[in-house]
Amino acid sequence: MGEKSVKITIAGRAYPLKVNASEEAFVNDAARRINERLIQLESKYSVKDKQDLLAMTALQFATQYLEAQQKISDENTALLSGLAAIETMLDAHISKPGAVS
Repeated sequence: MGEKSVKITIAGRAYPLKVNASEEAFVNDAARRINERLIQLESKYSVKDKQDLLAMTALQFATQYLEAQQKISDENTALLSGLAAIETMLDAHISKPGAVS
């Protein structure tokens, strides 16, 4: 897949980008989500400066990203712990006299 030129609009400003064709849908979806969040923040708070709204949006998305990373890390730790317990049980079973090797 080659690069593709796309134009996205965020906070009323157009940004020309070159993206892999496989990334185009993600980039468009990300821009849509950013714009939706900007509209939500603009209606919820009396902030009218787009720069402040963009900073607030970036902070919200970064926080969500970090929370998701932590959740994945916690789940991986739990999974590895469970696999270690299974391995211990298997080793104990295999080492019993009369166990099939």
